[in-house]
Amino acid sequence: MTRSPNRPSFVIAGAFASITLMIAAGACTTRSAANATAHDSANSEAASDCSALPDAKTIAGYLKRAPDSGQVGGLFGGRAEWAATVNRKGEICSVVAPSDSAGGYWPGSRSIAMAKAFTANGFSTDTAAMSTARLYTFAQPGHSLFGAVQPEPFNPDCLDPSKMVKVCGGGIAFGGGVPLYRNGHIIGGLGVSGDTPCADHEIAKRVRHMARLDPKAGPAVDDIQYSRVDHASIYTHPLCPNTWRNGQKIGEEPPASGY
Repeated sequence: MTRSPNRPSFVIAGAFASITLMIAAGACTTRSAANATAHDSANSEAASDCSALPDAKTIAGYLKRAPDSGQVGGLFGGRAEWAATVNRKGEICSVVAPSDSAGGYWPGSRSIAMAKAFTANGFSTDTAAMSTARLYTFAQPGHSLFGAVQPEPFNPDCLDPSKMVKVCGGGIAFGGGVPLYRNGHIIGGLGVSGDTPCADHEIAKRVRHMARLDPKAGPAVDDIQYSRVDHASIYTHPLCPNTWRNGQKIGEEPPASGY
């Protein structure tokens, strides 16, 4: 039987070095993957509670200042607005009243603000922001999302402010709800109600911008659209009384006809 010659020591050393490099590379890859997973998990965890969202006092401050940065139109100039936020799970994080006087705003808009926040969060993703204003045409008869908001009933227990209800639900397909983002990830939704839907949207996007929670693609990516000044599209929203957008007068809601 022929004996195999002894391998030179530099061959053995080279093989050992190669194996060591492979193990090290594998360890780096594992650590990178683990770090990425940890980062995504941290984002998910933050979005699943309310810690990533502004608290009620902060939202109230933004809500009060929002009309001062330019005309928003509507019936009350955006100064009688309710606001609500939800986290990524759709749980209520804050509800803010517009003033201390029940005679100065619409009590019915409290539940609408919560429903708008729930809807904007529920129909948006990290890469596709969908304001409730942009759902209007989609949700009309003959369009692809007709009936989509109907399976999201509003929990009547949420009408009582003394009851602590986590998820109120609700589906709204007109202006005033916007999704909220941090570091490119959706973390919840903001709903504003108390004026025309067009004015509600203007206030909502200003509050979101002041909170630095705009979508990665910018604050205008889910802006309200009107066929009078934009081409008609699947995102078109009807005009409201005294409609303004981004400081410019757009038009008026047309009067009724035929009845």
